[in-house]
Amino acid sequence: MKIRVFVATVCIAFFTLMSGVAGAGQAAGDSTLQLSGSLTHAQGADSGVLNLDVGYGYLLGDNLEVGILQFLGYSFIDNADDTWVASTIPYVNYYFSGLSDSDGFLPFIGAFIGASYNEDDVTGTIGPQVGFKSFVKDSTFLLVKYRYEWFFDELTVNDIEDTKSDGNHVVTLGVGFIF
Repeated sequence: MKIRVFVATVCIAFFTLMSGVAGAGQAAGDSTLQLSGSLTHAQGADSGVLNLDVGYGYLLGDNLEVGILQFLGYSFIDNADDTWVASTIPYVNYYFSGLSDSDGFLPFIGAFIGASYNEDDVTGTIGPQVGFKSFVKDSTFLLVKYRYEWFFDELTVNDIEDTKSDGNHVVTLGVGFIF
């Protein structure tokens, strides 16, 4: 656990220092495009997973963004059928400005609600998210985000409480552009 806290602290410090390289270009009325992905294959395993995320956001104010994220995950499984899952997730994020020079480092907190689906099933997903943007150029940023997603069949408090241990931890590293 101590090593995870140390690595997280070093990463945040690095991105904070890097954010001084450029001024932030985020302002009300701007749009953002976010791209991220990963490919995993555990050593000795007969499967791997390819994940791709594309997001579009719109800044309602300097500190408030609404947007939509499209996620696609494809599992490659030896000697079995490959599987896929997709999620379409609207979100809202609040940014804490004034923490770095020219707001080159922008931490945020947010929430999302959407749907996850494949060829057999559809389920709802909801949860919180936290992260930060670290600007490396005026309109280019690195994105680090963590979200916890609960899944539900009906949007009732009891359904979410009954499935609270059935969620996913999702860490996203990506690049974004403001236009």
